[in-house]
Amino acid sequence: MQKILICLCVWLLTACATQKNNVVPGIVPNTAQPAKVIKIRPNNVIGAVERIYFPPMKSPFMARIDTGATTSSIDADNIKRFERDGKRWVSFTIVNRETKERTDFEKPLSRRVRIKRTGEEEHRITVEMDVRMGSETFVAEFTLNERHDFEYQGLVGRNILSGRAVVDVSISNTLK
Repeated sequence: MQKILICLCVWLLTACATQKNNVVPGIVPNTAQPAKVIKIRPNNVIGAVERIYFPPMKSPFMARIDTGATTSSIDADNIKRFERDGKRWVSFTIVNRETKERTDFEKPLSRRVRIKRTGEEEHRITVEMDVRMGSETFVAEFTLNERHDFEYQGLVGRNILSGRAVVDVSISNTLK
């Protein structure tokens, strides 16, 4: 009986040793296909040009993202200062160049800022505007200026970018 058990064990060991193992361990990568490289852009990275909205306006403006500008700016027409209840106010019109959507605004005058540009200096009126960039809506200061000679109607400066976004100039139109 003992001889039979020994023979049976030797036969089983021989059979197991010659059997082909088709099981691939889970830690070995499948080298048949190259791995896909997925570039993930963090949510707070924006491009050199982005869409911005000024509620209640429905259509967006293309705005240059400018990390060198302290205060953001918007193209405004018919800028008129007036007084209301002893406080300084300003009325102005924003017209979207692409869609021709036109909206009149009246806002309290926030302050006047000095703008320095290549040997020139000027003072501009600043107002607080509701603005939407991507999925975020917030209030930010904008200088009012006739930007007809500029390619973009809006300029987003550090007052909006600081603590909110990082700019990658190699991309644009990342916000919807």
